[in-house]
Amino acid sequence: MKSSNRQRPVVVALLATTMIAGMSAVPAMAQDAPPVAAPAPVPAATPAGTIRDISVTGQQRLEPDTVLSYTKLRIGQPFTQESLDQALRDLYETELFADVQIRNDNGALTVEVKENPVINRIVLEGNKRLKEDKIRPEIKLAPRQIYTRSKVRADVARIIELYRRQGRFAATVEPKMVQLDQNRVDIVFEISEGPKSKVRQINIIGNEKFKDGELRGQMVTKQSRWFRIFSSGTSYDPDRLAYDQQKLRQFYLTEGYADFRVISAVAELTPDKQDFIITYVVEEGQRYKFGNVKVNSDIRDLSGDSLTKMLPMKKGDWYNAKQVEDTVDTLSETAGLFGYAFADVQPDFQRDKDTLTMGIDFRIANAPRVYVERVDINGNTLTQDKVVRREFRLAEGDAFNSFLVKRSKDRINSLGFFQEKLDVEQKPGSAPDRIVLETNVQEKSTGELSLSAGFSSLERFIVSASITQRNFRGKGQELRTSVNYSAYSKSVEVGFTEPYFMDKNIALGGDIYRRDLNSFRYLNNNDRDTTYEQSTTGFQLRAGVPITEYMSLALRYTLNLDDVTLDKDTYYSDPDGAGPLGLQCDPLLAGRYLCDAIGKRTTSSLGYSLIYDTRDNRIRPTRGHNVVLSQDLAGLGGSVKYVRTRLNASKYWPLGSGFIFSISGEGGYIHSLEGDRRDASGALVDPIRLTDRFFLGEPQIRGFNIRGIGPRVKRWYLTQDSTGAYVRQSGNSNVSDDALGGRMYYMARAEVEIPLGSGAREMGLRPSVFLDAGAVAGLRNPQVTGHSPGVCANIATGQRTQAVSDGICPGNNATDPTQNTHTLIIGPFEEEYLGDTLKPRVSVGFGVNWNSPFGPFRIDIAKALLKEPGDDTKLITFNVGTQF
Repeated sequence: MKSSNRQRPVVVALLATTMIAGMSAVPAMAQDAPPVAAPAPVPAATPAGTIRDISVTGQQRLEPDTVLSYTKLRIGQPFTQESLDQALRDLYETELFADVQIRNDNGALTVEVKENPVINRIVLEGNKRLKEDKIRPEIKLAPRQIYTRSKVRADVARIIELYRRQGRFAATVEPKMVQLDQNRVDIVFEISEGPKSKVRQINIIGNEKFKDGELRGQMVTKQSRWFRIFSSGTSYDPDRLAYDQQKLRQFYLTEGYADFRVISAVAELTPDKQDFIITYVVEEGQRYKFGNVKVNSDIRDLSGDSLTKMLPMKKGDWYNAKQVEDTVDTLSETAGLFGYAFADVQPDFQRDKDTLTMGIDFRIANAPRVYVERVDINGNTLTQDKVVRREFRLAEGDAFNSFLVKRSKDRINSLGFFQEKLDVEQKPGSAPDRIVLETNVQEKSTGELSLSAGFSSLERFIVSASITQRNFRGKGQELRTSVNYSAYSKSVEVGFTEPYFMDKNIALGGDIYRRDLNSFRYLNNNDRDTTYEQSTTGFQLRAGVPITEYMSLALRYTLNLDDVTLDKDTYYSDPDGAGPLGLQCDPLLAGRYLCDAIGKRTTSSLGYSLIYDTRDNRIRPTRGHNVVLSQDLAGLGGSVKYVRTRLNASKYWPLGSGFIFSISGEGGYIHSLEGDRRDASGALVDPIRLTDRFFLGEPQIRGFNIRGIGPRVKRWYLTQDSTGAYVRQSGNSNVSDDALGGRMYYMARAEVEIPLGSGAREMGLRPSVFLDAGAVAGLRNPQVTGHSPGVCANIATGQRTQAVSDGICPGNNATDPTQNTHTLIIGPFEEEYLGDTLKPRVSVGFGVNWNSPFGPFRIDIAKALLKEPGDDTKLITFNVGTQF
């Protein structure tokens, strides 16, 4: 080889390998690869003789003696044509040599070898769907190893298998060799990944009782269609093929076809090597009915006759294998209620093919009554044992009870400290009548850093942040702090809860908070000004005790200091207080509803909540119901007196296949204990102050804005049209909208959580569709200004006065404006009181919960179907947070 060629690497194709539908590829040397010499034939002139000498040539790394050690050729021994052929085969089988020849010169043998090259490096090209860290562990070749074709072939097969597991059956791998100096090579695996193989068609042959579409609906594998773009079930998976056969059998067995069987299931790759066509051949058989069904019990505490009467199936009903399985589980749980944890329930089938009936005898074998020997808790590295143990309804020495075991599992899940796949295993103890309850938990993040953002037509951009640790120090304590900020509202809150005070079943907690709200209205185009400012500083103390297993009582004491103020320069008729009336809120500027709200007050209230909760999980329930009755009495000191009552209820049903249906409703009423109240002019006003009323909107009812439902005063600013008449200006920027809340409210919700495929579940996606409804009302109508010519201010004193006519101030000189004594600060306007009705507002929509890498994320899209004049609607809301 010339020196110029030594420095230029030569790329050689090693194998042309194609993997189709799981069939093994046969690698072959590419056309441009250097040929491998066939074993040289031994010269016919010397068919036999004695070996006089043996020499080895061509080796680079191996010693001559090492090369000869792989053969049986030795000096002084006779040799034949066959022995030389065998020596060639022995050397090739070592896979150390690319070429071997044996030359014979009257008994002097020369073994000429060409060693296989040493691998310099392994290169992967074309892999995008599978990263190198997934492929390299499967490759057995490595740098500084001897290159062999069999090892390359095996590595190609391993890479192909990786892509098959990803559903890419059209993937191909072509290995190539880049020749280097010093008999070294780089091995390059050129990968063509191909598209993900989909299931183009599912054919079913032999079904007469059920249509193809109905049977396909029972399968996990789905036909690839455009509307299933986010479904993971359209990819071909051999394991899923076997699972679908079981699903078909389960379906037929629940419909009474006890002899059903799948004769064959074949998956064929389409000619374009892109998709699969799956064909099932089935035999349905005859449909059976239940025959005689009874229970025989060898346990003295369980009466077979009594249990027989409780069986869900009756003679003459269509046979249902799922019902039989559920009955076995129910009988086992029933035995567990009486302390027989290891009761063996076996159904004995009596099939009569003549009458097409299936008789069943449920046999409960005798078993000892079991007691709890020990409760073991494993996997909790942060959470203390006592936090889990105190949720157990069974203790060491208690008689076993399967219902209490399930209840214990539900209570542990409701803590929210562990992954949802928690289970309480029942293991034999040291004696036949002893059982060990082993709880294997897997802790999850209980700290939550939540960041939420939203857009409101009232408050524009809103940001809030909160940090919550629900398992503080591993003791189950909850510590939280939150900060909310927008241009018009701010709040800070810190809270702490001890669920088991001094290891007693008594919960204690408290909150300290400061909340500032700056309400506003629009003035001219998009300009805003603040209407009232509300500052609330207070704290709350809480205590809770259980009454029964499902009922508890919560007590609370709250003390709030409220201060509602208005800007004097803007809303007072005499900002300097120099006039005869002094400082006084002007209804023309602010409206009587705001003038009535200003002032400082103290609210000292004592309240309770009576809670009845049977949900299986308080964080993410799937069944059970929850009812809460709450009342708060304000008037234990302070300046505010009322009774506020609320009733909340919710119920959950699992619909099967992962669907969860829930309905919830709540309502409330607040009754004043102060009697009639009057404003500065002597007019009656609502006895419940603005800050104590109920408000509805986002997030209670989706599809509406924050405080977007219920009583409100809207002020429209007027402008002159072409005829000189005053009309309402168009656009939201020329309307001030102030929600007033109400004394009574109600709301209801129906929601269905929709399950997704396994891939979406792993991502934490939980979509739902919902319907929300509600209303808030019950205020005493405030006095509003039907039409006002506007408000003027004295240029010298700032004192406010009403315009003499629309937009015209008193004492002004029309011909010489420099002589004007007043200026117009608010143009002509009219007010209207809207929304005070209990007619339902209804919205429908869908939303998605997503446990994203950034934390829990929720987005809702809702459309208001029923609304009343004055209501503010909103289409999209979202919330995002993170956990630690």
